Amino acid sequence: MDLVVGIDIGGTKTKIGLVDNKGVCLEQTFFRTKEYLQLDAYLEQVKKTCDELIANLDFTPNILGCGIGAPNASSKRGTIESAANLAWKGSVPILERLKEKWDVPMRIMNDASAAALGELMFGRGKEMTDFIAITLGTGFGAGIVANGQLIDGYDGFAGELGHVDMTVGDGRLTGLGVRGGLEAYVSATGLKRTIMYMLSKYMDESRFRNVAYNDLHGEEITQAAEEGDTIALRAFDYTARMMALALANFTAFTQPEAFILMGGLVNSGKWILEPLDKYFNEYLLQVYKGKVKILESGMEGKTAAICGAAALIWEKNR
Repeated sequence: MDLVVGIDIGGTKTKIGLVDNKGVCLEQTFFRTKEYLQLDAYLEQVKKTCDELIANLDFTPNILGCGIGAPNASSKRGTIESAANLAWKGSVPILERLKEKWDVPMRIMNDASAAALGELMFGRGKEMTDFIAITLGTGFGAGIVANGQLIDGYDGFAGELGHVDMTVGDGRLTGLGVRGGLEAYVSATGLKRTIMYMLSKYMDESRFRNVAYNDLHGEEITQAAEEGDTIALRAFDYTARMMALALANFTAFTQPEAFILMGGLVNSGKWILEPLDKYFNEYLLQVYKGKVKILESGMEGKTAAICGAAALIWEKNR
């Protein structure tokens, strides 16, 4: 049976899985990216994890290759370039270094662009020619599909919409030093920062009054919203408003049929999605109103990023 290894390199976790030609992840696991500060040790763990996943199968697969989605990855150079949420700085020749340890066909791409390719092949994008996939994890990523083609960009860095300045230079810094950049507000990390902002701005009682920033988790914020915690509700509303304005602006670029959302922040469900839908339709230009949908990923949530990475290889084997 032909399978592809999909690797999603995130700022917090590295997720790895074995994916078939229908986008089904047969085996998956993860390890914590931040525990491997040296690239060589990290790649050794990647190879070890891949070997363990393959050994777990009750058959011997034919591995067609390995696809990798990573922040600030250049599909043209095979490098990761100054990623804000990773320990390895500068231009990291990750594809070249991994090939030294494992001789299989490999491709790498910006994680959000890989996710968009996954949606195009395996998810809701199969029925569309124009959409933008949005990844809401440690940061904010975007992959753009127009006229049925993924927009990769001259150097492989198209879609860095998380670093668009939303406040005209007067706001929070992103990991790349952009003041007022979108991902500083709209991401799992951004939501935590907004909780702290709301605690300083309002005097409402909240379970978060005695919680340190590093002890904040998205699941707790969602639970607090469900319990009616006004600080959590204000934080979700603020996050949704910022995201809605950004998506309304992005609509003018390519007029997508839909924005397809995936990542940890989407797990907050109605607390983020309902205000997002309301504000988005308020901010859209009249010519676009009623024409652009906001959808959740058509791929299984826990494996969407893995399948997107695997799509880089499956695209070349169909």
